[in-house]
Amino acid sequence: MHTILEAIQSRDATTEDFAGLELPESYRAAFVKKDEVDLFEGLASRDKDPRRSLHVDEVPLPELGPGEALVAVMASAINYNTVWTSIFEPLPTFGFLERYGRMSPLTARHDLPYHVVGSDLSGVVLKTGVGVHSWKPGDRVVAHCLSVELEHPDGHNDTMLDPEQRIWGFETNFGGLADIALVKANQLMPKPEHLTWEEAASPGLVNCTAYRQLVSANGGNMKQGDNVLIWGASGGLGGFATQYALHGGATPVCVVSSEEKAEICRRMGAELIINRSEEGYRFWNDEGTEQDPREWKRFGARIRELTGGEDIDIVFEHPGRETFGASVYVTRKGGTITTCASTSGYMHEYDNRYLWMNLKRIISSHFANYRESWEANRLIAKGRIHPTLSRTYPLDQVGQAALDVHHNKHQGKVGVLCLAPEEGHGVADEEMRAQHVDAINRFRGV
Repeated sequence: MHTILEAIQSRDATTEDFAGLELPESYRAAFVKKDEVDLFEGLASRDKDPRRSLHVDEVPLPELGPGEALVAVMASAINYNTVWTSIFEPLPTFGFLERYGRMSPLTARHDLPYHVVGSDLSGVVLKTGVGVHSWKPGDRVVAHCLSVELEHPDGHNDTMLDPEQRIWGFETNFGGLADIALVKANQLMPKPEHLTWEEAASPGLVNCTAYRQLVSANGGNMKQGDNVLIWGASGGLGGFATQYALHGGATPVCVVSSEEKAEICRRMGAELIINRSEEGYRFWNDEGTEQDPREWKRFGARIRELTGGEDIDIVFEHPGRETFGASVYVTRKGGTITTCASTSGYMHEYDNRYLWMNLKRIISSHFANYRESWEANRLIAKGRIHPTLSRTYPLDQVGQAALDVHHNKHQGKVGVLCLAPEEGHGVADEEMRAQHVDAINRFRGV
């Protein structure tokens, strides 16, 4: 790995140099173990500690198949799917790997007693498989996390509808929290060259998810002038939704849980902010068994106060159970609630009268297809949308990084250095970086 890192850090290494590198038989990776799925049995979710379940050690290098690439990973990032994997909720991911492994002799590689996790990366292509023409060794890349087979007709209008659509590093093995990752070549995109390795790795999953959910015609189809309610507006997902609303001529109404998070939204350019902690909205009773429509009404009145009497055109929903009833209520007649993730619970409850009688729509959204991912990455590369990276850990401390996200002790995204020896490496366009450095660093130091 030392020789590989030297080549990456060299300004003179050629495609031929990278193609001639000897690949190691094993590499360092973060993984969970199949024989530990009962590790947290009897514990509440919050008490489950990723530092106990995420192991960092050497694993064998997987065989490279047709249409695939091996990438030297300079940096990665933590997403909620890594947290879920690490605490084995809502179920252990080894079931995903077993089902994928039964599909073909090639996919059988993924069904292992360990699961290498991680759904983001920035790095350099080391080797490509048969049939790969658009990428070559030495290319500096980032990867989106859509793994898709495209042998079924359903995937050819929108690849997210393919019956064999999976999230790489969550429903497949050989993810990005490692020194080397195995990806399909159609996951690769050009690295934004004004960003460091850790900055470039961090948008990935959440940026593409936010683009589809809010901007794409497959999601909210946002237009200029829309009022967009964004829950968790300073978070990893909401931070990108806030930027897309501002950049697209919409008006974000940002919901946050602290003044610190409100200040981050202001730095992004948002003006309409609701601090839930200060205003004390209680949508559910103490037992969590019944919602209070009076609180929905109070919340809606606050939104109208901020917008000059207007209601919400699009709700960017991802907390789920805790907020969904309020989201449906405050959406305008004919408006849209776009939903993904459900980090506070999957069993949503809402009063259907406010949906059906007012012709509102609920649109489900899950990650993004390659075209949407490419567009989202292109906006990062053009400096229109910026990373939300707040803190970075070395790979050896991936358990602590996941714990921070699990306990919501973070802002924006938490990065992880893999082969990169320290933060700040990987910038190739210093002139462009200088134009955007303040925006790039908005989430740091908070």
